[in-house]
Amino acid sequence: MLTIRMARAGTKKRPFYHIVVADSRSPRDGRFIERLGHFNPLLPKEKTERLKLDLEKAKSWIVKGAQPSDRVMRFLDAAGVLQRQKRNNPKKAVPRKERKAQEEAAKAVAGTAPAAPAT
Repeated sequence: MLTIRMARAGTKKRPFYHIVVADSRSPRDGRFIERLGHFNPLLPKEKTERLKLDLEKAKSWIVKGAQPSDRVMRFLDAAGVLQRQKRNNPKKAVPRKERKAQEEAAKAVAGTAPAAPAT
């Protein structure tokens, strides 16, 4: 299965990513089929040099069956090539203490619920 994903380059604490088409079984920084662009997360978001992506090549690989990773899907969505599915995580911002309190309250309610009558 082909994936469009990022391969890390750059030095320690200075990340730089190549956007590549690779077999999903190959290592992250290993063998790839074609390089489609690059991403430099250290640059500010306003700079155009932060992301360079050949959209025509990306479209052709998607038609051939390549699946983009989550981050690459965000880039393609921002460029208007693909539509990214919205995700729903309602427990995202709930602190751990509150989650535990909610779980304990749910357990207490479940413990006091009447049992089914035995017949």
